[in-house]
Amino acid sequence: MTDKTEFVRVIQENEGLIYKISKLYTDSREDEQDLYQETVYQLWKSFDSFRNESRISTWMYRIALNTAIAHLNKKKKRGRTQPISELVLNKTDTNDQIRDDRYETLYAQIRKLNTIEKGIILLYLEGKSYDEIALITGFTSTNIGTRLARIKQKLITQINK
Repeated sequence: MTDKTEFVRVIQENEGLIYKISKLYTDSREDEQDLYQETVYQLWKSFDSFRNESRISTWMYRIALNTAIAHLNKKKKRGRTQPISELVLNKTDTNDQIRDDRYETLYAQIRKLNTIEKGIILLYLEGKSYDEIALITGFTSTNIGTRLARIKQKLITQINK
């Protein structure tokens, strides 16, 4: 795939996944924008290499997660920290305060997970199957199942504290 129009179409159709990963792996609006742009750049660089062996969203998740992890590693080397500006990945459009509070609590706890756990739970919440998550992360489906069970238990424990 080399067509710029096709690339723009693919980005527009899947920008939600880039946005979610950018939100989850950053602490400030500026870092979020930087990570979003870096992810789009990495996708553009790799666009010609996409071989249609998997769904385009699976390929994009893999690149976006790898870019986010690289971004975190760069940030750690710089030693710069910023306070968390937003705790919610997707603020709902409804006025249901209880639901909003639950989302806020859940995503606040997800932010406390390690890098790999964040990625796995994000993919799970997106409705990806164990096989799709395995393909994106490079783990086996069985390992994904085990990790998800542990992540869920960790989140339950954290929320009930």
